[in-house]
Amino acid sequence: MVYLTGDTHGDFRRIAAFCTRFGTTVDDVMIILGDAGINFSGEQKDKAKKDLIAALPITLFCIHGNHEQRPYTISSYQEKEWHNGTVYVEEEYPNILFAKDGEIFELDGYQTIAIGGAYSIDKMMRVAYGYGWWQDEQPSEEIKQYVEQQLVCNFYQISGKVYRYEFVGQFGTI
Repeated sequence: MVYLTGDTHGDFRRIAAFCTRFGTTVDDVMIILGDAGINFSGEQKDKAKKDLIAALPITLFCIHGNHEQRPYTISSYQEKEWHNGTVYVEEEYPNILFAKDGEIFELDGYQTIAIGGAYSIDKMMRVAYGYGWWQDEQPSEEIKQYVEQQLVCNFYQISGKVYRYEFVGQFGTI
């Protein structure tokens, strides 16, 4: 099964309760649509959080938000192919995956593209209090170009139907 949620901000109690209630397994996928908060607090605190999350009976497929570091900037993450796309994963935590921006994943027969990041309206407060903030919170021009290329090459014509693609700011619409 594939499930969706967002904005856990490092608090996985509701995910744990969900797993218990529905009897999930690591074959089930919970997509976190940004701000998982897994790579936010620093190496030691994040490790403790990941240890708890890794014990959950579900696979977390995270789309990078603006309240966490991009996983490719953290040396412990490696690239791996998963559901026809590339994810970042740490060997120690095989059920915590981060989507690589612009990759196309096939989930339950549907294709979806992942685009993470956003502008932080709370940037000044986070900087003032020493909370995590990263300059690459928004997609770079290279990421945006790769996403656009992926959309044009892969989604412009699907099953003989032609879809209009328009790139609008940080979001693409089909």
